[in-house]
Amino acid sequence: MEPALRAVCKDVRIGKILIQTNLDSGEPELHYLRLPKDISEDHVILMDSTVSTGAAAMMAVRVLLDHEVQEDKIVLVSLLMAELGVHSVAYAFPKVKIITTAVDKSLDDFLHVIPGIGDFGDRYFGTDGSDCWSDEEDHEQPSY
Repeated sequence: MEPALRAVCKDVRIGKILIQTNLDSGEPELHYLRLPKDISEDHVILMDSTVSTGAAAMMAVRVLLDHEVQEDKIVLVSLLMAELGVHSVAYAFPKVKIITTAVDKSLDDFLHVIPGIGDFGDRYFGTDGSDCWSDEEDHEQPSY
C-alpha cells in the first residue's frame, strides 16, 4: 500500500508503526515505531491491509493520539475489514474516518477475515506462513 501512496503523493512523509498480534495471547504488541517530527500538525493516513478484530488498528490510533495527532485528522485505510473490526474502531474512536474496499461478515478461529483473502502479508511477500487458508473458491460468495 505504501508504494502506491508514494506514487500518487511524491512528497508524502511516511512513518512506520509495526503492530503484530501475539499468537499466544491474541493481543496486539507494538514492535516498532518511527513517526515524522511534528506529526501532531498533520492529517494521518493509517494503512492496514486487513483489519479483523480491530485491536491492532485501535492500538495504532492510540499511538497516534499519544503523539498528539487529533482524532479527526486520522483516516484508517484498509483493503478488507471484518464487521467486528469496523464496529470496534468506530465505537472506540468515532472521529476517525474509515475507508475500506470491502467488509466481510466474520472471522475464523485464527481471527482471519472470512471469506477474506488469506494472510495479506504472506500473499504480498510470497511466503507460506500459514496453512489455515487456501486459494480454493469453496466459500460462499457475498451477494451485493
